[in-house]
Amino acid sequence: MVLGLSLPAFTMVHVIISLIAIVAGLVAMFGLLGSKPMPGLTAIFLLFTILTSVTGFLFPFEKLLPSHIIGIISLVLLAIACIALYGMKLAGVWRPVYIVTAMISLYFNVFVLVIQSFLKVPALAALAPAVPPAPPSGPVFAVVQGIVLVFFVVLTIGAWRRFKPMTFA
Repeated sequence: MVLGLSLPAFTMVHVIISLIAIVAGLVAMFGLLGSKPMPGLTAIFLLFTILTSVTGFLFPFEKLLPSHIIGIISLVLLAIACIALYGMKLAGVWRPVYIVTAMISLYFNVFVLVIQSFLKVPALAALAPAVPPAPPSGPVFAVVQGIVLVFFVVLTIGAWRRFKPMTFA
């Protein structure tokens, strides 16, 4: 039981929170490319990404795992992103600070989504078998994660160059 929910029910809540964070984040981040701030969607992205990391720590565990390290780093990055956006209003250096911290946080969520997809979707698991507790591996998994990484690097550079907010928040 976690927060009064069975482990499968809590897992489902965590997955839904994560998917909302990813979808809102992708839409908001594509808005950056068009220099169109989306305050509502950005707030949803930040809130649900924070919730994703926080709920990840509520799963039972016996030792610190790589997922916990990603969660800790993500929470630090999200705190910086929130300060840059809401505290500093993206002024000066805070604009690129926001873009980079928010994009890395979104990337971490998608990175974990890819891992979980290869673990849980039988067709993908067959392409990159994992030996628990190790994550999936192999060339197919590496290529997919490489494509995701390149996508986020290109998107981050594009947002850095193109997002010039007049006012935000």
